[in-house]
Amino acid sequence: MKAFSETMTATPIRKAKQRPTISDVARLAGVSISTVSRVLNDTAPVSGDVDKRVRQAVELLSYTPHAAARNLAVRKTNTVGLLLPELSSGFFAPMLRGIESAIRESEYHLLVHASLRSGDSDPWRRHPIGEHNADGMLLFVKSTDDEEILRNYQRDFPMVLLFFKGPRGADIPCVSFDNVGGMYQIVEHLVTVHGRRRIVYLRGPVGNQDSEEREIAYRQALAQVGLPYDPALVARGDYSDEGGQAAIEQLMAAGVAFDAVFAGDDEAATGVLAALRHAGRRIPEDVSVVGFDDLTFAAHLNPPLTTARAPIERAGNLAGRMLLAILHGEEMPPSHPLPVELVIRRSCGCPEQ
Repeated sequence: MKAFSETMTATPIRKAKQRPTISDVARLAGVSISTVSRVLNDTAPVSGDVDKRVRQAVELLSYTPHAAARNLAVRKTNTVGLLLPELSSGFFAPMLRGIESAIRESEYHLLVHASLRSGDSDPWRRHPIGEHNADGMLLFVKSTDDEEILRNYQRDFPMVLLFFKGPRGADIPCVSFDNVGGMYQIVEHLVTVHGRRRIVYLRGPVGNQDSEEREIAYRQALAQVGLPYDPALVARGDYSDEGGQAAIEQLMAAGVAFDAVFAGDDEAATGVLAALRHAGRRIPEDVSVVGFDDLTFAAHLNPPLTTARAPIERAGNLAGRMLLAILHGEEMPPSHPLPVELVIRRSCGCPEQ
């Protein structure tokens, strides 16, 4: 397995003066992290010379395995779990590719469970993945409740959270996007380049932390460019094409004036485009439309969608490597926000770049 690193974040992986990690042992012994794990957990045979080098390195460094790693020595399954609320969104394919590319370089297998029923928000309670069948867990956006997360955290069960922060007091590592930076880029571009003044924000599902962060950043960005916040311009699009279409239809039916829409994500943006076309509103002449994520279809919409490109596959890969590092005794900082990039296409009013 490759040593854990992430060049795009300034957050150090380990602070100075922290206890030695399994990576330090592997480096001193001249072997891989997986080999150190096999020696310490006695899960597979190694040569006598390798065993000796590893144990000498452990002694020289006074290395003590992390509590989670010690527990895993007793109940190791060589499996990590991924818990998702659903699989229908186009967001999940690149995320899964990233996670799988990290896990396949290790001795672990990936066990995926997703709810395939609309509105089913808690697959863990119905089909639990936990200590009985996995050594660690990747959790996507509120795929279980805080109480269950806390129970596993208190048992030292290794977890990494994807796109949401854990319960208060539980410093569980998480991977997320820079929602604030992305929102600022979108609002600034719409106002300074296209002169838009009435920008709709379509929020995501209730309780979605990405959506909440973007709404706060939306208000801050409006203030920064000198525009007032109007609550009438905020509606719920639920990160779906049906939700985006319904939200815009309701705003138009209520007579709310607007000249731009930030759709929350690319899937909601497809519904926004449909609603505007049906109402005879020209895009982008009458209304600019911007999405978030840059899913594969965004460039092929009519008009091609301006969107904030989120590094989804990279986030999945980073989350997978973070979980593997925890399983090998590393300590992770609590948050890894990844930067997003505004991709200019015709839906905002620019010529495509």
